[in-house]
Amino acid sequence: MNKTEFINAVAEQSGLSKVDSKKAVEAFIQTISNEMKEGGKISLLGFGSFSTTEKAARKGVNPKTKEVIDIPARKVVKFKAGAELTDKIK
Repeated sequence: MNKTEFINAVAEQSGLSKVDSKKAVEAFIQTISNEMKEGGKISLLGFGSFSTTEKAARKGVNPKTKEVIDIPARKVVKFKAGAELTDKIK
């Protein structure tokens, strides 16, 4: 499912117009992005938790040239599914 399909599904299930659903989905994404940029954590009961973690710098190998390269430290977003979401998927 891509973003457009997701917006259409939200509109259908919520009774909102596609324009309002698009605004809601984009606001949701922007809110999560802003919080992750600040290093925060978002917990949505029944759905899951978004958090950031630091990945340390490390050495890597370019598979084409076999050259050893430095991979810089970076932040990554983690998502842990909640129990309710996990149960619905089973």
